Amino acid sequence: MPTDIVSNQSERAEPAIGFGPNRGGDFSQEDYHHPAAGWGAAISVSKVLISQGELINGTRAVFKMNHENGGYDCPGCAWPDDRKGLRMDICENGIKHATWEMSRKLVERDFFAAHTVKELTRWSDYALEAVGRLTEPMRYDSASDKYVPVSWEEAFELAGRHFRGLDNPNQAAFYTSGRLCNEATFLYQLFARELGTNNLPDCSNMCHEASGRALSAAIGTGKGTADLVDWEKTDCLIIMGVNAASNAPRMLTSLAEAYRRGAQIVHVNPLIEAASRNTIVPHEIASMMLFHPTRVGTLNIQPRIAGDMALMRGVAKHLLEAAETAPDAIDWRFIERFTAGFESYQTLLKNTSWEEIELQSGVQRAHIQALGEVYRQARSAIISWCLGVTQQEHAVDTIKEIINVLLMRGNIGREGAGPCPVRGHSNVQGNRTCGIDNRPDENWLARLDRACGIQSPREHGLDTVRVIPAMMRGDVKVFVGMGGNFVLAAPDPAYTFPAVQKCDLTIQVSTKLNRSHLIHGRDALILPCLGRTEKDHGSKGLQGITVEDSMSMVHLSYGMKNPCSPQLRSESAIIAGIAKASLPNTATPWEEYAADYNRIRDKMAEAIEGFEGFNRRVRQPLGFRLKQPARELVFLTDTGRANFSSSPLADAAPRQGRLLLGTMRSHDQWNTTIYSDDDRYRGVKNLRTLVFMNKDDMKDRDLEKYDLVDITSFAKDGSTRQVRGYRAIPYNLPRGSAMGYMPELNVLCPIGDYSAQSDQPLMKHVVVEIKPSNAAPAIEAADISVVSMSDRKTHLKPRPRTHSQ
Repeated sequence: MPTDIVSNQSERAEPAIGFGPNRGGDFSQEDYHHPAAGWGAAISVSKVLISQGELINGTRAVFKMNHENGGYDCPGCAWPDDRKGLRMDICENGIKHATWEMSRKLVERDFFAAHTVKELTRWSDYALEAVGRLTEPMRYDSASDKYVPVSWEEAFELAGRHFRGLDNPNQAAFYTSGRLCNEATFLYQLFARELGTNNLPDCSNMCHEASGRALSAAIGTGKGTADLVDWEKTDCLIIMGVNAASNAPRMLTSLAEAYRRGAQIVHVNPLIEAASRNTIVPHEIASMMLFHPTRVGTLNIQPRIAGDMALMRGVAKHLLEAAETAPDAIDWRFIERFTAGFESYQTLLKNTSWEEIELQSGVQRAHIQALGEVYRQARSAIISWCLGVTQQEHAVDTIKEIINVLLMRGNIGREGAGPCPVRGHSNVQGNRTCGIDNRPDENWLARLDRACGIQSPREHGLDTVRVIPAMMRGDVKVFVGMGGNFVLAAPDPAYTFPAVQKCDLTIQVSTKLNRSHLIHGRDALILPCLGRTEKDHGSKGLQGITVEDSMSMVHLSYGMKNPCSPQLRSESAIIAGIAKASLPNTATPWEEYAADYNRIRDKMAEAIEGFEGFNRRVRQPLGFRLKQPARELVFLTDTGRANFSSSPLADAAPRQGRLLLGTMRSHDQWNTTIYSDDDRYRGVKNLRTLVFMNKDDMKDRDLEKYDLVDITSFAKDGSTRQVRGYRAIPYNLPRGSAMGYMPELNVLCPIGDYSAQSDQPLMKHVVVEIKPSNAAPAIEAADISVVSMSDRKTHLKPRPRTHSQ
């Protein structure tokens, strides 16, 4: 008999997904022709400041964000801070994110007394976050189906009782969102390992795991080697799978500066995004006043979804062919001195036909050669990439192919050159550096053990795609979510929701109410923490935290405003409180660490390579950069050299009648937080339940703009999932490719479909069929139903809006 995966843990468990504000009314989509950022961003920010009632604090935030000497690090993306004294090193989404956190609206005990969890599951996620900041610890009461107040001491004791009652430590899992600071990250992994588990799933398991694995194999480091100075010096930037205007808006400043000095800027993306055309950078007042945009792209290349590997193979083949008449097309001396495996790769290039490259990339040979020429003629080049590359089936091989292209011209270990993954959340790279890794190596664990006097487990732990089935099986009984919104960020909510609900205890450390508080274990705690913008007053005075940006710079951050509630605690203090209650025989000075982060940093200096002298170095102007051996042409690989990869070319062409779907964020969204139903840079107003399609793919299906469609995904195990009543939108996309928004379309991503290379969910590699629909239009809140293990079908059924949404 098939096993139903339906939520039956009390009547409350009706998993629903709600997203945007559900304003109702008219919707539209028109092509966007204005510059990225500029007045559109300024107007958008003004609306947010007014709606949140934060004109004064919000304006102060603009001048405190990303500044040393008492400033705070933007809680949004991980783009590096300006190093030249820029007065407003800001962006639209960073201000939105900070202001959203600074909301004057408070969620107090009266709110929870008035609403059952069952009722709240019917609210949209926009409505849940919009009620404001969490203000005191809350515990789930099953008798009333409500959250009720609990003291911090009672909360810690409840958590400790569950941890102490586990049959073995691997029945606990510790999830991390990318916003967690370095000090709290270190304490968090220390707690997990002192408890006895490496079950440390994190958001990187869903975004850049492929980058770390590919870079480690190719050049011996899991991080990029380029820094912001290299961006200022390079002749060529190739930006792959990145929507800079939304995902890393401060990159626009670097792109504009690069264009002005004559650099070539190539955008590689199935969609031509606003950030690939022109921009008006907000801090350039004269340009703003005169409406004078700057170009931020010189060439656009549109591969099909998952066609990036073939595209890079084509660039490499072009270099090899060009070298027959122009030997300097390849840096032969660099290859001989610093690399291994080029002969095999050279043979592979010769044996790969242009016809196959064109088929798999979806790009014509002439366009690939044009890109190859831009790259060949550049004295130095940086190749940068984001989730458009990493969330594919063959992402590790694709990134290795990127490294192959860089190695062929010696574009690593010198000024203006190198690989540069664009990390998403503000400290996601620091999380991994400071120990959030379910597969830590022996050297890292041994140094931690010596410094902290513990015995870490050596068995690999669970990552994100494996922790969810473990919860479903009952193997994980306690789940801690340190920030983020795990149940919405994860794939396959029809499976993930009931899996989480099988836990004995779920703990969510958060600033605002979200779906992960409503899809919970038998016991559940909501523990409210300080936001990045809030002052952290410890017993030793005002505390600073540290973060690491996507280019390995580590720097201090200080909150700028008083906490919204005296009940809030820092993430470090919360972790220390839970750990002390859970580890009765601990010798770790948890209370002392929570009281003085300098003590944590001193211990990190002992435990983590590269953090020696941490307290001193982080107080230097702009902080310090972690050493990258590959940047110095020291390659800590199995060969002691940079390794060429000779992986077979992946088959990226979809079958007849099917498309490859990629999920993405809208512009007015940050991860699972949605600010509105608009997507300004793609011209969308008041609509999220849509799918962007190639116009010829629409014509083949007899579809017109705004027609309703059903989207069915096909899992590797033969099961299907479906959303109904979405709107088809013609867009400039390659044939065979379609795009839509997450987290709505996460329902189409099967729990068991993840990359064999990176273990990442295939959020941008979903095989689908799209057909005309006779369903009612879908809205941003929906039920999940009809679920079984053997032939799983997931439907999203539209339902009437309620006043709370």
